[in-house]
Amino acid sequence: MGTNLPRSTTANERLHRVIPGGAHTYAKGSDQYPEGMAPVISHGRGGHVWDVDGNEYIEYGAGLRAVSLGHAHPRVLDAVRAELEKGSNFIRPSIIEAEAAERFLENVPTAEMVKFTKNGSDATTAAVRLARAATGRKLVAKCADHAFFSTDDWFIGTTPMNAGIPEETTEATVSFPYGDLQAAEQLLQRHEGEIACMILEAAAAEEPPPGYLQGLRELTTRHGVVLIFDEMITGFRWSAHGAQGLYGVTPDLSTFGKALGNGFAVSALAGKRELMELGGLRSDRERVFLLSTTHGAETHSLAAAMAVMDVYRDEDVIGRLHALGDRLAAGVREVAAGMGVEDHVVVRGRASNLVFGTLDEQHRPSQPYRTLFLRELVGGGVLGPSFVVSAALTEADIDRTVDVVAQACTVYRKALDAEDPAPWMGGRPVRPVFRKYA
Repeated sequence: MGTNLPRSTTANERLHRVIPGGAHTYAKGSDQYPEGMAPVISHGRGGHVWDVDGNEYIEYGAGLRAVSLGHAHPRVLDAVRAELEKGSNFIRPSIIEAEAAERFLENVPTAEMVKFTKNGSDATTAAVRLARAATGRKLVAKCADHAFFSTDDWFIGTTPMNAGIPEETTEATVSFPYGDLQAAEQLLQRHEGEIACMILEAAAAEEPPPGYLQGLRELTTRHGVVLIFDEMITGFRWSAHGAQGLYGVTPDLSTFGKALGNGFAVSALAGKRELMELGGLRSDRERVFLLSTTHGAETHSLAAAMAVMDVYRDEDVIGRLHALGDRLAAGVREVAAGMGVEDHVVVRGRASNLVFGTLDEQHRPSQPYRTLFLRELVGGGVLGPSFVVSAALTEADIDRTVDVVAQACTVYRKALDAEDPAPWMGGRPVRPVFRKYA
């Protein structure tokens, strides 16, 4: 499985000829997979996908965490088909826009208004713009320990891929570490009256330290700073109501996406009415160009979002994600320990959002060892840069994955003993997304 990819190889060449990077999202690029082992997908069903060569894979991190219910979920597809018969875009708002907004606000009761768009970057940048307008301040404080917030200059300028972004734009973004209230307070004091907002994921690879989110809420209120939670991942993985619902801390603004549409393009900016109305028609303040997208309220995507929220309401999707993740994490840790590589092949994160780390002989993160590991996974019919589960996976899928990981750990042990993963990499190492040169 996954080792005979002639059609995928040809398809990758086609992709690179017409699309910069060969994919519309850098995280899906062929450089993220071992050389010659980047399958091009034909179709998906539930928790499995098939490549153009006919190979079948158990898939993790589906759609970069966007497909939490599994591919082609029947309730979502039924809702989309029904809406498509009515048309998808009009010169005035469709009634489904009100219905979807009301449904969203029922699901996320900590928010008072919501505006839909098509991708997470637009939503987070709109939140930043709104915070700057509301406070009259310039600086944006982003959490340094969270990987991605937006494709826009205020964030990308802080990464190694900052070509084409003016330095003065980057200088308007400052950073703070996750989980350290004292550091956050020092940053706010150092830039007293200058910081418009603090943006972070409420949780990511680790749970928030006790009192951290509550303390951050108090700090930002005291300093007149807008608190923004990026719920692109935590929304519909930590709980159906987002991390804010789970931890009981209400931000001023929050952004949702990914699993909201189960693969259909829909994201949301939500928050307090007094802020959101600055982008509306019922405020006497200076207007904010908040979000205005031709396809932002595409009706079938809103139908998909409502269907997703209905499935979460009717079924224990969160419980299912956690049960599958717990089973997978326990299995991986057991087989890694069995081969003596438990300190090198590590599983981290909440059960519904697991990632794996690949460490070298000195226990440092290693792209060559990641390459070796991914090569064994893909060859064994397991596709994914993470161990993020979807609810469509079965216990048998998890057990099969653990078997493949066991084989990967056998090879990993050999590489550690040789102090050289190169013989098992099959070519160049996989590369981090954010890097200065291709």
